Amino acid sequence: MEDSAPPAQVSHGSAEPRATPAGRITIAAIGLFVALLGATAATILQRRFGGAVDELMVLALLLNVALILLGWHRHRQITQLVGQRLANSARTRLTPTSDPLTGLLNRRALTEQGSAMLLDASRRHRATALLLVDLDRFRAVNELHGHATGDKLLARVASQIQAELPPFALAGRLGGDEFVCAFVFDPRDPDTVQRIAERLVSHLAQPIEIDGAGIQITATIGLARSNVERGSIDALTRAAKIAMCAAKEAGRNRVGWFDPAMARALQARNELEQALRDAIPAGQIIPYFEQQIDLATGQLFGFEVLARWDHPVHGIIPPDRFITIAEQTGMIADLSLAVMRQAFHAARDWDPSLSLSINISPAQLRDAWLPQKIIKLLLETGFPAHRLEIEITEGALFENLPLAQSIVGSLKNQGIRVALDDFGTGHSSLGHLRALPFDRIKIDRSVVKAVASDSDSAAVVSAIAGLGSSLNLPVTAEGVEDIETEGWLRNLGCARGQGYLYGRPMNSANTRRLLAERRLLAPGAPLLDPDHRLAG
Repeated sequence: MEDSAPPAQVSHGSAEPRATPAGRITIAAIGLFVALLGATAATILQRRFGGAVDELMVLALLLNVALILLGWHRHRQITQLVGQRLANSARTRLTPTSDPLTGLLNRRALTEQGSAMLLDASRRHRATALLLVDLDRFRAVNELHGHATGDKLLARVASQIQAELPPFALAGRLGGDEFVCAFVFDPRDPDTVQRIAERLVSHLAQPIEIDGAGIQITATIGLARSNVERGSIDALTRAAKIAMCAAKEAGRNRVGWFDPAMARALQARNELEQALRDAIPAGQIIPYFEQQIDLATGQLFGFEVLARWDHPVHGIIPPDRFITIAEQTGMIADLSLAVMRQAFHAARDWDPSLSLSINISPAQLRDAWLPQKIIKLLLETGFPAHRLEIEITEGALFENLPLAQSIVGSLKNQGIRVALDDFGTGHSSLGHLRALPFDRIKIDRSVVKAVASDSDSAAVVSAIAGLGSSLNLPVTAEGVEDIETEGWLRNLGCARGQGYLYGRPMNSANTRRLLAERRLLAPGAPLLDPDHRLAG
């Protein structure tokens, strides 16, 4: 591997302004003025004592005075301009190029020196590798140990990064907990870059002791190289960041190479995000209803509300395409409330025995005003609170259990029921069942799917059903897709089930038609859906 030599240092010389041509002309004019003044003085004396006045001599004297004044004014202007330029040059030389916390290059210096490295590598038929290092969950360090400890950790990480880089490599800090490294390598041997990145990930995962506190972090690295993603150092940085984000989504604490397909996927995601921002207020996110069945009697007792995107061009878009985007961008609260409003409006004149179950995002469980927002929707739409069941995933409870207890308590005080969703997926805790007054347990479809063929899954379902029975909490199983699975669930003690065995999720119009066929609309309710469209 060949390395770039460091750039030569350039001396900027003295900051004192030098004499200008205008200054030299002014000096000459002054000399001429003195000579003329002497001659003129002699003439005046001769005139006083007799003799003729030389008018040309007087005219020359006046013109010379004007030349002196003009030259001196121009000389002052140029001297001030030169002084300003020298001052600006001095300030530029004094502008810091390093990050004050870590001693690494700052963003500006990294851009300048990185650009020079790219040019040099291209001339020598070499490639430049750029590594973007991002610490995983660094915010937790600041929250648990304080920002002073966090700053010391960043300085320690900077030292570890420099220790792993080859000679003449560049290392900089973009800000926060993001670092950038760049070095020249032989494009025929990309494994060199991979090995350096993997060593960095391994070493940064080792415990670090700061002020007596043991701190363990991990890092995720995105890699880009100039022979794949051509362009400026900024373009390489953007590519490496895309690769880093993809690596974080894949599980963190790893290395990910940039691929041009990632940029196309990011562009598609950004377009989908913008379309989603427009779709929510436009009413394009609509409720679909999935049947929930009493396993003992086969009777319909309610529906789970699911979100679908009724796109004007692409048709129905499933939730796995847009729910994650909504959660990551903070749109999930508006989306959820919009779907609730439509679902409450559609179901308010269904048979009073039918309930609605609606899943709450973990992001919404951070909002202390969530109960008031739901109650406001119930009042506006006229949907009874006792027919609503809010589903909360157990993973959402770990972040702030006291706030979750407050929210659940407020909902229960209004007569709204609360279910613990996705039970059996690895987060299950008896402590949460004791800490929160749940009304129901829902078993995740991943466990239900294999209950008829896998003894371990059957044992898990049986244990959950037994737990629910002992706590007087009925159990609902998701993902029931065939008669055999339904029979197993019934025998294992599950009270209710939902899944494709009972029908696919339906929009409000088709759901209303189903209820009309089963005589499950309230007396006098119209057969049209709330938007006055024919059912079906």
